[in-house]
Amino acid sequence: MPEPAKFAPPPKKGSKKAVTKAQKKDGKKRKRSRKESYSIYVYKVLKQVHPDTGIWCKAMGIMNSFLNDIFERIAGEASRLIQTAVRLLLPGELAKHAVSEGTKAVTKYASSK
Repeated sequence: MPEPAKFAPPPKKGSKKAVTKAQKKDGKKRKRSRKESYSIYVYKVLKQVHPDTGIWCKAMGIMNSFLNDIFERIAGEASRLIQTAVRLLLPGELAKHAVSEGTKAVTKYASSK
């Protein structure tokens, strides 16, 4: 007697599988934007320190926010230190121009992101 056909169970509600390529109305494929995060690095360090321990998604989000905040603070402090060093090293008007050009470059970079 033939075996009855086996059907795959329906996907669970809220399944994590996502469509890999999205399409526009005119049929052209568009590239998905990528979210930058530190989650893979946090996970790698966690596995080095505690190989048998996992981390929840919410906790990973908190760690990601924490790292973004810390790096932003470090970058701000480094910026102030560099500006102070330029003011101390370069004489008078040259220091003013160097600081203004540096500020302009940083602003341009920040607005492009």
